[in-house]
Amino acid sequence: MTCRGPADPPLCTGCLSKDTRRRCTYCSLYGPIWRSKFGLFDIVNVATPDLIAQVIQQEGRYPVRAELPHWKEYRDLRGQAYGLHVETGLDWYRLRSALNPKMLKLQEVSAYASVIHQVVGDLLQRIELLRTCSQDQATVSDLAAELYKFGFEGVSSILFETRLGCLQEEIPHDTLRFIAAVNDMLTFSDPVLLFPRWSRDILPFWKRFIQAWDDLSDIAQMLIDRRMAEIEAQVSRGEPAEGMYLTYLLSSDKLSKADVYTSVTELMLGGVDTVRKKNDTVVWFFTSVELDLFAFSSTSLYPVVPGNGRYISENEVILDNYWFPKKTQFHLCHYAACHDESEFVDAERFLPERWFYSEAPSSRSNRAMPGFYQHHPYSFIPFGVGVRACVGKRVAEMEMHFALSRLMQHYEIQPEDGAPTVEAKTRTLLIPSKPINLRFMPRA
Repeated sequence: MTCRGPADPPLCTGCLSKDTRRRCTYCSLYGPIWRSKFGLFDIVNVATPDLIAQVIQQEGRYPVRAELPHWKEYRDLRGQAYGLHVETGLDWYRLRSALNPKMLKLQEVSAYASVIHQVVGDLLQRIELLRTCSQDQATVSDLAAELYKFGFEGVSSILFETRLGCLQEEIPHDTLRFIAAVNDMLTFSDPVLLFPRWSRDILPFWKRFIQAWDDLSDIAQMLIDRRMAEIEAQVSRGEPAEGMYLTYLLSSDKLSKADVYTSVTELMLGGVDTVRKKNDTVVWFFTSVELDLFAFSSTSLYPVVPGNGRYISENEVILDNYWFPKKTQFHLCHYAACHDESEFVDAERFLPERWFYSEAPSSRSNRAMPGFYQHHPYSFIPFGVGVRACVGKRVAEMEMHFALSRLMQHYEIQPEDGAPTVEAKTRTLLIPSKPINLRFMPRA
């Protein structure tokens, strides 16, 4: 069978931000499997939980999310180690095996609780300052920006074992440069991949992309080198090298210094946006029901990662009645799967209670009804599955639970009077298309 699909998308950055909703439309037009073009890439999109499961189950021992030739080109240009997103095969597995233990084991992650509580305390002080300084002494404008800084501070306190001052009134210059670099890299990564190479001398995307990576690399290396000097000083005094995640990486013999530079920087990138996205989505919906229910329901409406990739280089792939050769790039449409009415009745509605019960639906219908937790396991995989699941998911969940539980203890959170509807847009991850302003009313 021939796999149909739409014509090439228009070359505009505004179209990229609307790509997530467009894929739902394509699913309705062409069915759950269709082909599309993204720059030079020929992509096979799959948009049902069963098809997503079939792809992942055939991904091989060393799965690749997607080819990132522009990231690889930058690494080669600067003579850097490739890192988790570019490295493949056994070299990727070696990196991932070294990074996993202190990030994914619950007993290891619990060691970061005290420092995250300190960062959450600073967030509460920041929210209180912004609230009391506002015109109505209640509204915090652009909450997503504050949660972005919170995510940055929390993740950096673990990865670099230092506080960057993101939540201070006067943010240090290098920290502002670091924050801007993360934003620019994520903003310009897709346009660089989409537009042809000859456009680099005309359009600003490639130069901005390179500058963002240069700033990221410079500051990350400075922070890592500073910690290395502290460890060496501890050892020279005959003291044990005590610390957290970075100390573990630097003290082990599993990674080279170049690997540590690149890997920690990439973990920082993923951690900051993931924490911010989960927090601002859940805060927007949260009132008084159990936190987990709101986290599940809000992130199924607005998945942190609206789509993921699998580049199947080792095997041929069979999906239903379709055969795909080796080296096929698949796009896993998580947003479309989360909004599939056959999996989630009233999928566009915010219904936390649908995650609460475990009884089977009525025998008259095999559809999962509101109020029943029964759906395909691959219809909602916010952190991915298998060996390529998000390495920082435990930290992201801990930061979200700590921050939101303490915010709810102190405040009743309400939307701003006359607040407009806020749509989502894609910037590598799914983010709000406009500022979210919320009122924080102190609890008695």
